[in-house]
Amino acid sequence: MKELLVKSPAFEKNKLIPSKYTCDGDDVSPPLTIEGIPEKTKSLVLIMEDPDATAGLWVHWLVWNIPPTAEIQENSVPGTEGLNTNKKNSYHGPCPPWGTHRYFFKVYALDTHLNLGALSEKEALENAMQSHILANGELIGLYRRDK
Repeated sequence: MKELLVKSPAFEKNKLIPSKYTCDGDDVSPPLTIEGIPEKTKSLVLIMEDPDATAGLWVHWLVWNIPPTAEIQENSVPGTEGLNTNKKNSYHGPCPPWGTHRYFFKVYALDTHLNLGALSEKEALENAMQSHILANGELIGLYRRDK
């Protein structure tokens, strides 16, 4: 499978995410750039999650049917948003109760558009895209809060 190169002009891989993109700031989604999108890509999927949450994996943002583009703008809704762990169709920025958590921005290039409703959660999204992934990549950012 081909690999996508996912970056952000706002933060570097494995470095701190600026507070602007968190619950301590404006809580807006960061800008992302995607390189290496295969020619046959029909849509992109973005999954942002925190595997370090005390309650288990925390889904912060689900977006699918994003047009194949090299850039996702800051504070944008680039496609159809699914339900995050808070049961909201929106971006939910990093907001760990304490300590440093990792935030994975996973991008998938698909050979199709997905026919999913806005009440879909991560499992339904992953099932729908399973046999359609042409390439994928991820950017990991960190965020720390001390109480």
